[in-house]
Amino acid sequence: MATRGKTLNSFETGRGYDREDWDAVESPELSDEELARMRPAPEVLPPAFFEAMDNHRRSRGRPAVAHPKKQITLRLDEDVIAKFRETGKGWQGRLNAALRKAVGI
Repeated sequence: MATRGKTLNSFETGRGYDREDWDAVESPELSDEELARMRPAPEVLPPAFFEAMDNHRRSRGRPAVAHPKKQITLRLDEDVIAKFRETGKGWQGRLNAALRKAVGI
């Protein structure tokens, strides 16, 4: 995997491609004329492209929930935490359920 910010000028093994792939890519430096002709993406791409990109970004990740849980800092006795941890994976959810029951929800 390429290191962010580092431009490779020569072939290095173990980066996910072989020498043949490296030699097949030709990336000459851009000339001053080519750089001067370049335009920002919004000037050359249709608005539908940016709408599609926004929709794609919004569709990623976990779906939003109606009542998300809040992260807090809570100090509990060691033995209470140990008892819930002994119950295995998902002990935090069981602790939450026990607290809900205790407050009558």
